[in-house]
Amino acid sequence: MWLADADYVAAAAHAGIISFITAASFPEPDDLRAQIRKCRDLCDGRSFGVNVSMLPKLVQGEKTREVFQLIADEGVRFVETSGRNPEAYVPMLKDAGIVILHKVPSVRFAEKAQSVGVDMVSIVGAECGGHPGLDMIGTMVNAALAQQRLDIPYLIGGGIGTGSQLVAALAMGADGVVMGTRFLVAEEIKAHAGYKQKLIDASERDTALTMASVRNTVRTLRNETTELVARMEAENPDIRIEDLLPHVSGKVGRQAYETGDTSKGLLSAGHALGFLHTVAPIAEIVEQLEREAGEARQRLETVVTGDVRLTR
Repeated sequence: MWLADADYVAAAAHAGIISFITAASFPEPDDLRAQIRKCRDLCDGRSFGVNVSMLPKLVQGEKTREVFQLIADEGVRFVETSGRNPEAYVPMLKDAGIVILHKVPSVRFAEKAQSVGVDMVSIVGAECGGHPGLDMIGTMVNAALAQQRLDIPYLIGGGIGTGSQLVAALAMGADGVVMGTRFLVAEEIKAHAGYKQKLIDASERDTALTMASVRNTVRTLRNETTELVARMEAENPDIRIEDLLPHVSGKVGRQAYETGDTSKGLLSAGHALGFLHTVAPIAEIVEQLEREAGEARQRLETVVTGDVRLTR
């Protein structure tokens, strides 16, 4: 949210991975359309998509269908959906020839998504930044369960930040991985240098879980807001989302990206914080991941051939 714009998404495409413009970052239709067209021009034929984060339930004035129609009209080929069951929109997206990737927090929701006709799913475990759901199933368990229960392609996410984890996911049956936190320090991310440095200085221990009381669990960078919200939840068992919004609104968090002050707001970050060491172009980050994956494959081949003289 706020960070995945046309410039970043196009840079990811040129680096050899696919990323998604966040539609919610551009609530005005003309702005979203302009981002899609800019991204298409910058990508030079490479793949990109648009993320549509649907609200957990229908609310008055929701424009999800209109957003999907705009995406279809612009000829976007890939959509990532999240937030709730996309079943109501599957027919229109299929009719437009759009590949649907649906994001879920555990395999039981992936099975449901499969049953309503999505093309593939991404399953983000408890280690992920953002919303890990209420089940809090870890990434390794999600990966193993998905291999047993799913027939459609799937991606594994949650704490993923190295090439060796990619190889592990492929070995367990996944078709790829989802990474979020790892790319927050990409040069192409338009966020304040102070924000990126805070992420680099943090470790895998510097996240906090809040908002489980309103069934909207979120893992974010530990700061003054996470401590305040945790205290409010502990002191008031009947707390409502309206009580928390002044502190957790996305507009509050957005200020950190603009000013570098990370003390306020819920700033999504997962356990992959432990893998952030420097700001770098996204192409360099991807190259590092590829090197790590190659080294991991060599280690596996060494094990398979029976040479146990492994090096670190």
